Amino acid sequence: MLSVIRVHLPSEIPIVGCELTPYVLVRRPDKNNATDDIPESSPLEGYFLRYRWYRVQSDKKVTICSVHPMEQATLQCVFCSKRKALVAKSYHCSPKCFTDAWQHHRTLHERATAENGNEEDELVRYNSAGSGALAGTLSGSMSNLNIANNGPAPFYPSNVTQKNGGETIEVGGCKTYTPTADDIGYVLKFECVVANAETKQSVGHPSTILTSRVIPAPSPSPRKLIPVNGADVMGHLDQDGRIQSAGSFTVLSYNILSDTSASSDHYSYCPPWALSWPYRRQNLLREIVGYRADVVCLQEVQSDHFLDIFAPELDKHGYQALYKRKTNEVLSGSTNTIDGCATFFRRDRFSHVKKYDVEFNKAAQSLTDAMIPQAQKRTALNRLVKDNIALIVVLEAKFGNQPTDPSGKRQLICVANTHVNVQQDLKDVKLWQVHTLLKGLEKIAASADIPMLVCGDFNTLPGSAPHTLLVMGKVDPMHPDLVVDPLNILRPHTKLTHQLPLVSAYSSLSLVRPGMGLGLEQQRRRMDLNTNEPLFTNCTRDFIGTHDYIFYTADTLTVESLLELLDEDGLRKDTALPSPEWSSNHIALLAEFRCKPRTRR
Repeated sequence: MLSVIRVHLPSEIPIVGCELTPYVLVRRPDKNNATDDIPESSPLEGYFLRYRWYRVQSDKKVTICSVHPMEQATLQCVFCSKRKALVAKSYHCSPKCFTDAWQHHRTLHERATAENGNEEDELVRYNSAGSGALAGTLSGSMSNLNIANNGPAPFYPSNVTQKNGGETIEVGGCKTYTPTADDIGYVLKFECVVANAETKQSVGHPSTILTSRVIPAPSPSPRKLIPVNGADVMGHLDQDGRIQSAGSFTVLSYNILSDTSASSDHYSYCPPWALSWPYRRQNLLREIVGYRADVVCLQEVQSDHFLDIFAPELDKHGYQALYKRKTNEVLSGSTNTIDGCATFFRRDRFSHVKKYDVEFNKAAQSLTDAMIPQAQKRTALNRLVKDNIALIVVLEAKFGNQPTDPSGKRQLICVANTHVNVQQDLKDVKLWQVHTLLKGLEKIAASADIPMLVCGDFNTLPGSAPHTLLVMGKVDPMHPDLVVDPLNILRPHTKLTHQLPLVSAYSSLSLVRPGMGLGLEQQRRRMDLNTNEPLFTNCTRDFIGTHDYIFYTADTLTVESLLELLDEDGLRKDTALPSPEWSSNHIALLAEFRCKPRTRR
């Protein structure tokens, strides 16, 4: 007869919006153990598995810190508590937590004040376990806050009304369950029992497991869209969207960190629950969809995740998907988990014209056949074949700068999405891959009058030879990176050129002059003015620097606005990336572009 041997959860910490899928081990009638589901619709020898999820209501609800969801809240921002939309952000676990978060938290106050008028409010209060009330006003900074001896101010909700005999309330009847906001602060119970298919009665005792308390999904402060035309006006990217000027379009580039690369060995500082793929996937999707970009270029997208998650989920939001998996001559394991580049575009903004797959392995084979002596070919291929790829997509815009294009031509846009080799000692291979990609793009440019965007994780720092080639169109023969060339594939150095007028989108921030607006000046301080690139796009405990870029052809496109850069100090105060708030070790880059009017020829 069918019986349940064991049940457990991969993560004992349930998070709002993150699906819980228990592991259930059963013994089948043939005495074999299995983890297959046996639903009521397909009973096994007259028996099936019945699942139930319960919220344990007899336990007092605990309020969770909005910044550190693993900690119990001990104080609340009174200003936020009086505004329904901000209540979830009002709880903090300590005065230090509140003061550390003040830079971002104050933004919530400013927005609410702008919408509802200026109000003088008590700022913070302790719960009943506190020793006093931390008070201040909106008009002051954190330096104006002081401890006032006016007694405790309880803020925890009263004991929850008991239901179903004062113990539990059923919240789900399937094997999987996704916690909701109503579950926050409560323990969940999963129950699995064998049931008779004919009588529907349970057989034997149920197997149960209790989770820890449900925590809210951490949500970072929204990143703003910063116009680079000198106006001190900031657009907010949120679920309600944003006003986009006619004729412009936005492009997002983001290395999302594949699940196979997100190991606890590499990112031991990130809580295991925040590093788990079920959590990261929903957090990444929420972030990506929230940007509402017209074109989305993602790197490190596993094949199975593209097919099962990203393509169908983004399809719901109006995106068409294209994908190129890395080749697997070097990479081992299942091809389903090999990652690649995925490009998505909004169907209401663009239509697909053509797709080009770039496999650097094939280019390596052609190069060695043409240049490398037979005795050295194996050594050369071992160095050059790294499975990296690029995905090039030609799109036709369904919009224009003017109501009618006087030239009568279609507005095409070429978008390249790539992930260059990661090994830092292979400087020659990185440069060769970038040069190979640029030569391919030059051929496309020669066949059509077309604006170009080159996006991705180039795994190379500003000022390196690959970066120099991209933005300068050539590499100085004395560049130190050229010393590494054991195969002589970079010689003569005069061939390391291209004719595309590429500019890094974020270099626009380095051109900001004092007085052009507070938002722009703040962003300028997050730039390396020696290289005209962000101080970092990748931030871990072992490395901080810029590897990600959006390049564009300056003769055909102009930058309208940019997604604000993250602040290094605020980001690393508690942890590096990935973190509960940001689910990749990279940050997303986004730029808004406008096509320049065509000149008559």
